[in-house]
Amino acid sequence: MFTGIIECIGVVTSAEQQGSNIHFTLESPISRELRIDQSLAHDGVCLTVVSADATTYRVTAIDETLRRTALGHWRPGRQVNLERSMQIGGRLDGHMVQGHVDLTGVCVARTEAGGSWLFDFEHPLSEELYTVPKGSITVNGVSLTVVDSTRTTFRVAIIPYTWEHTTFHLLHPGDPVNLEFDMIGKYLTRYLRYLAPAAGNPKP
Repeated sequence: MFTGIIECIGVVTSAEQQGSNIHFTLESPISRELRIDQSLAHDGVCLTVVSADATTYRVTAIDETLRRTALGHWRPGRQVNLERSMQIGGRLDGHMVQGHVDLTGVCVARTEAGGSWLFDFEHPLSEELYTVPKGSITVNGVSLTVVDSTRTTFRVAIIPYTWEHTTFHLLHPGDPVNLEFDMIGKYLTRYLRYLAPAAGNPKP
């Protein structure tokens, strides 16, 4: 479980294909603190550390992960938002994030707004995945508040600190992004669509 508050930025140093999997090696400020089997969110994707040394560490993305996320676009030099799993008893400064990407979207606009930035994203139509104004969304691992939304688009506002300390300053229209929708909203939507009608309650 994560919070969507980015800890640091890592850099991909190698991407090695092995069968349908890709082994990524990354350099990061927290590499020496990592341990094998630890969960780490990479642009919002939960991956397991398989080796680590003082400056780098290695993770593996399987075919299922590559199909559902934008990790297949990673190349050496790619900067990645990193977050270690939350600690029980710690503050939940963002929102509850599983590190399980629902689908990929695309940045369609980036607008400077007097010291902050507005980003617009588009994603495929889904009967179970929604955004709502003032609700939460995770974009490339960053916990954000939705400013405005439709069934297939949403807008977020980026403050200067987030701009500087995440990869949002590198994001441009046309770039793919990993999206994880609000966990509570997903469970509620599934209940209303499938379980409530089966129990005799009217379908919304």
